[in-house]
Amino acid sequence: MTALAATGQETEAPSFEYQKKGRWLTRWNPDNPAFWEAGGKQTARKNLWFSVFAENLGFSIWVIWGSIVTAMGSAGFDFLVGLGKGNPTAVSNALLLTSVPTLVGAALRIPYTFAVPKFGGRAFTAFSAAMLFIPTLGILYFVNQPSTPMWVFLVLASLAGVGGGNFSSSMANISFFFPEGKKGAALGLNAAGGNLGVAQTQLIVPLLITFGTHLMAKDAGGYRFGITLAVLFWLPFIVVATVGALYFMDSIADAKSDGKSYKLALTNRHTWIMAFLYIGTFGSFIGFSFAFPTLIKATFPDLAKIGWITTLGNLAFLGALVGSFSRPFGGWVADKVGGGAKITVYVFGGMSVAVAFIVLAVDLKSFPLYLAAFLVLFVLAGIGNGSTYRMIPSIFNATAKKYAAEHGIDIAEAAISAKRQAGAAIGVIGSVGAAGGFVVQQALRLSNVHLKTMAPAFWAYAVVFLVMAAVTWWCYLRTSFAADRAPSLAYASV
Repeated sequence: MTALAATGQETEAPSFEYQKKGRWLTRWNPDNPAFWEAGGKQTARKNLWFSVFAENLGFSIWVIWGSIVTAMGSAGFDFLVGLGKGNPTAVSNALLLTSVPTLVGAALRIPYTFAVPKFGGRAFTAFSAAMLFIPTLGILYFVNQPSTPMWVFLVLASLAGVGGGNFSSSMANISFFFPEGKKGAALGLNAAGGNLGVAQTQLIVPLLITFGTHLMAKDAGGYRFGITLAVLFWLPFIVVATVGALYFMDSIADAKSDGKSYKLALTNRHTWIMAFLYIGTFGSFIGFSFAFPTLIKATFPDLAKIGWITTLGNLAFLGALVGSFSRPFGGWVADKVGGGAKITVYVFGGMSVAVAFIVLAVDLKSFPLYLAAFLVLFVLAGIGNGSTYRMIPSIFNATAKKYAAEHGIDIAEAAISAKRQAGAAIGVIGSVGAAGGFVVQQALRLSNVHLKTMAPAFWAYAVVFLVMAAVTWWCYLRTSFAADRAPSLAYASV
């Protein structure tokens, strides 16, 4: 076997042909240029777009409670009455309902990642899309029962967490389809497409609720009708995502679990370092995305009197929107600079400053400054999502290759193992990061309940972001430690 063959870069024409209909791919070698051009590129892109669509819907349903809770007080549910006037109890209940899906989604990310190697990307994407019917149909029924107690809605909110699990299965699956040089951009697009579901929900749901009240009346019944209309909107798209994944996506045979790869990933210190950093980027993005409609309504209740703002939730979508679009940029720049650690350090520093301006805006009662500071925070979190996630496959790829060279192991086999380890790590890192979104919201809720202000929670975030910047620098940028602690980044830069 030649050296080129050992690295999976043989130049002979591969026997691979693109097929529109989904199938099991028994041979998949995207790092081979000939294989990639013969149909691999088209196959990878097909799976990417169907994955983006399914993941986008998952995020849409996952975050739907962030918009629904702002209208439930008007819909006649006593436990949320007074939210628009800053009622501490209503604010606390709203943040509880929006944070529960975050926690459940975080917990599901690990089993969802492991499910891709076991069942195949095609079958599990279809299954995970179909699961979205459960929380949506549940909301449709119980929101039209005015006497429904809060605990029932907490259960329904937890069921919406299945949409959060979709992220890890989708990312783990797509990571197998693209070559190393294109993986960052592909993962960035896949993640951004999912993240965009947050923005579209926070735009569409309030508009449909408002439309429903205009069709009926601005009373409790009208708001319940509006919420019903806003949830019904997603059902046809869930059908399309389920059927599309089942009939058009592919599963890669080499993505099968070998057990050993998961153990290696879970015992690799970089998995846990990256999980900590991902709390700061994705945890902030998803936590603040869920909470943003409630924060705006509770912090600036007088905005409801401004005629050009139809619904406060229509402004909240801007945060998730800019954060979603900035994520691919983070992955793209990380591809160019070889890892993204420098970008991540700058991101955390900037996020700390943005949080300080948020607190200042509240003190000055300046909504324009408040919105601008939050948008900067979302942009930076999005860039950080892309840069930190791009570091993951680089770490495992370079570590596996270094280990193979030192122990005489076949490099091609080591590369496959590295992809499996990265897939496992993605599940853990994504899960821990999403759990950070729960912590973000709970810190705001507890600060509001016990201290009557959210400022202490925001200052705590600013400090934590600086700590994360220091950890990134310490582990991945210090010259004397770069080769030992981050062999992946040292490898990627040569």
